[in-house]
This record gives sequence, C-alpha cells and structure tokens, in this order.
Amino acid sequence: MINRSLIRIKTVQILYSYLLTRTDFKLETAPQGNAATRDNLFAYSVYLDFIFLLLKLSGQPLGTDSGIAIMPDATIQKNRVGAALRNNPDVAALIAGHRAQLPVFDSCLSDIANDIIETEAYKEYKRKRKHTMADDVAFWTKIYSTIIRRSKSIERILRQNDDFSHVGFEAGLKMFCGTLDTFDDTRSSYTKATNDLAQSLTQAYNLYHALLYLPVVITEAMQLRQDEAKNKYLPTPEELNPNTRLVENLFVKAIKDNKQINEYMSDNDTANPENWRDIELAVDKMLDTILATDAYKKYAESKPGDFATDASFWREILKTVILPSDELSELLESSSVYWNDDLNIMGTFVLKTIRRSYASADDEAAENPRENGQIVILPKFMNKDDEAFGGKLFEYVVNNRTEYRRYIDSFIDTRQWDTERLAFMDIVIMLTAIAELIHFPSIPVPVTMNEYIEIANDYSTARSGQFINGILYSVIKLLNEKGIIDKK
Repeated sequence: MINRSLIRIKTVQILYSYLLTRTDFKLETAPQGNAATRDNLFAYSVYLDFIFLLLKLSGQPLGTDSGIAIMPDATIQKNRVGAALRNNPDVAALIAGHRAQLPVFDSCLSDIANDIIETEAYKEYKRKRKHTMADDVAFWTKIYSTIIRRSKSIERILRQNDDFSHVGFEAGLKMFCGTLDTFDDTRSSYTKATNDLAQSLTQAYNLYHALLYLPVVITEAMQLRQDEAKNKYLPTPEELNPNTRLVENLFVKAIKDNKQINEYMSDNDTANPENWRDIELAVDKMLDTILATDAYKKYAESKPGDFATDASFWREILKTVILPSDELSELLESSSVYWNDDLNIMGTFVLKTIRRSYASADDEAAENPRENGQIVILPKFMNKDDEAFGGKLFEYVVNNRTEYRRYIDSFIDTRQWDTERLAFMDIVIMLTAIAELIHFPSIPVPVTMNEYIEIANDYSTARSGQFINGILYSVIKLLNEKGIIDKK
C-alpha cells in the first residue's frame, strides 16, 4: 500500500538531511593561545602527519598527487577510511594549507607498508570477505596503535623536528586515534536516520488509517449537534426531528466497528484523528462545509439502508471537500512533519479502499440494497521487497556515495556548472537514482528516470529535472558500457 513512489520520496528526504549533516570523522583544531605549548604544537603536527600518512597508504590523491597504490594488493584500497577522510571538506582544507607536510613519510612508505602486511591484524582483515565501516576503522586504529607507534622509521623522521618530544608524539597519536573513534557518532546518526526513514513510512500508514476514520469523527460531531439542539430550551420541530441520514451512515458504522482499524489506532496514537490538536474546531468547519454541499443535500433525501450509497457519499466528500481543505492541511501540519507530503498518495489509497468496499454491489439490482460492506484495510506494504526497498536504497547510497559522485561529476560541464555549488538536493536525487539503477535490476530504466525527475521537479529547483535527466542518461550509458548494469 505504501508504494515505491512514496518510499523513494521518503528515502531522498532522509538522505538529504543525513548526508547534509554527516561528518565521518571530526577533526581536531590547532592549539591556540595558552594551549599553544611546544608539546601541543608538536602533537598537532604529528596528528596531521598521521592523517596524511593514512591517505598515502590508502592511495588517496593529495593535491597534484594522483594517488599511488602503496600496498601490494587492493585490500587497503577497498578500506573506506581513507576515502572518507579525503572527502571530508576539512581534510581537503588541511591538505591545501599544509602541503609541505604531505611528503614527510614518503621515504619510508614502502617499509611501513611491508610492516603492515606482516601483521596478524592485516591478515585477519584480508581474510574477512565483507567489511563494515566499523571494521575498516578498527583496522586502522589497531595499525596505528601498534605498528605506527613502534615504527623506528616513523620516529627517526619525526625526530628531525626540533620540537620533537615523546609526550607530543603520544598526544598526537592519541588525537589521531580519537578522530577515528568519532566514527561511533556517525554510526549513531546512521541508525537514527534509518529509524527516521522507517518512522516516516509508519506515519504515512498512520495517516491512511486516520483519513479512513475521519468520517466517524465528523459523524459524531453531527450527532452531538443534533443532541444539543434537541435538549436546548424551546427546540424547533426540525431540531426535535432532525434528518438522521448522516448519523446513521452504514459506511461510518462499518469503519467504527472495524476491529483491525480499532486495534491499529490503539497501538498508534496519531492514527486516531480524535487525538489531533485542534481537531474539534477543524471538524466543525468541515461539517459546516459538508452540510452546505449539493452532495449532502442529495444524500439527505436518499433512502437509508444501502451501504454502497452511504460509502460512495463519503468517498465523494473526502475527494472533493475534505482532502483539498485548508482545515485538513493545517491539522496535518500540526500533527506530523511527514503528513502534508503523504496526503496525496494516502488520500488516493483511502478512496480506493472505500471504492472497493462497495464495488461488488454495482451489479446488484437497485431493489436489493446492501446493508453491509466489506472494509478491507490495505497492508502497509504490498510485499517483502517493497518493505525492504527504502532501507536497502538508503544503505547503497551511504556506502557507495563517493563512487556514485564520481560518475555524476564526470559528466558535468565545468564550463557551465561548478561541481561544488550544485544544488545538494540534485546530488542526493542522482545518488539515489544511481543506487536504484545498479542494485535493482528488475526496475526498468524509464521507471527510475521518471520517478526521480518527478522528485526533482517537486523538491528541487526549476531547472533540476532537465539537468538530472541529462546527467543520468550519460551515467546509464557509462554503466552499461562498463558492464555494471545491463538495461536500457
């Protein structure tokens, strides 16, 4: 029921927030003022040296250096710590501001590499088929805490600095390992982001239930009005004998008595519109609007006892009065940050649910009205693949965003576009589209293209759809040529 179009929108939104604020590693700043002691300044210099050393060992390009594979196999190149550091804007600034320090360990890089590949830590890391980012971080933490810390070559080079001290060396190493340890914060933010994605989809399903139940709340407001009118001082004949067509609506009764809806709402507070803030005032306004419609006037004169008539009335009212109303929009905005984006899709599924409840009666003769209809609540997801789709898409983008970004940048005409100043939403949309193209081979290319261009048109700039269309077509051609995908 929560279809892939909505899942794509949610995934892009959560990825945008997550990637915009994500920093894999938090860097130390240079000591200032009273903290700028000789030991502290040397420690910070060691700290920078160790960052640049890891980048060198990982084969990351530094400035005009295009990146040379130091290790004898590709094991370390697959380790994502180097790439994560290199792509950190703060590290890029350090590289630009400390170019004189970049080659400090070049004379012993081969020796260090040989020392690393002889360690049990390296052999164990190499034996493991699949590495998480946490595995990658743990590997480098162990290498620096043991091999780098005890390396005579490293110490000999650092002793050439007049400010060398063992205290400063240990402090610099501790700062570096501390930066690696900050990856724990990133894991926490990743977990939070994936939880937010799951929660946003749950909230969409809550909205589906709430919209289905809203006619019950409106009908109860009508019943309350009629009861109060009967009990007031000197009621009119019309107030003593009101038209009860609406309050006796069979569709509303079926919804109110539906066990599945009631159980769901008891477990999810926001799925029950009676729990929404300012619901009474908004419902009163909706009811006034409904009573003034020609649809209600016609319905009030119809014969009771036909479920199809009762259900189709509420379907029309939801479609034409409630779903487009400002009152509902304001209610949703104050009740959940997700819902105004969900309204169109969830509203469509609510209308479909109501239509199905009386569709089988269409071929029945008018003299055989139905007193009961079957309210079949749509499942949260149509199948297991849809349920897993958003989480997998999110993971693929996060884990492969550097590679996907290279695909994007390779087709950007830098004479017209500055790659660093592209709308970040455009980047996130393209990253997500590329992840889908590569990892979901059963989804046709036109489907992927249309979905993400539509998201760009709705959530990014006026030129984004056209721009993304051109870049993605070029990326698709490249992926086919490389054999990464096989679809047109």
